[in-house]
Amino acid sequence: MMWQAGVDEAGRGPLVGSVFAAAVVLPPDYCLPGLTDSKKLSEKKRDLLAAAIKQQAVAWCVAAASPAEIAELNILHATLLAMRRAVHGLPRLPEKVWIDGNRIPPNLGTEAEAVVKGDSKIIQISAASVLAKTARDAEMYALAARHPQYGFERHKGYGTAAHLAALQQYGPLPEHRRDFAPVKALLAQGRLFG
Repeated sequence: MMWQAGVDEAGRGPLVGSVFAAAVVLPPDYCLPGLTDSKKLSEKKRDLLAAAIKQQAVAWCVAAASPAEIAELNILHATLLAMRRAVHGLPRLPEKVWIDGNRIPPNLGTEAEAVVKGDSKIIQISAASVLAKTARDAEMYALAARHPQYGFERHKGYGTAAHLAALQQYGPLPEHRRDFAPVKALLAQGRLFG
């Protein structure tokens, strides 16, 4: 069997937390009813599909780049780093990697192809999309448990009105992305991490 992996990310846009990426190798002729781009699925459906993918995949790996790495590298390069970590975290390097989007991470060490809207075209990318998104959501639930006043379980770290209001009231946390505009503005005013 030729090892072919799909790769996708989750969490480029939020103001807080890590950016996640997953790499998934599926069995030949794999079919999982309902599997598509994670953004088109309910959270309950994503969780069910993630459990099935982890059980049935030939191999999978979820990796991340931290808020500190996002600040150091910028969100694009941190995302590419998380993708490379996911691919290199597989038990062996795939012969071919399909990556959602229009950029290929540097130094993958194998053949790679970027596929725009790949998460709704290639099943391996759809599976990676689901694993990356569920891992990202799990991080938000853990952060919500530690800091309930921010409402992370509801907005998942995106810059909603509720999140921006909480930032104003309580200040940024160490997990906030200090180079993203709303957080950067508060830090420039001398607001310390909450």
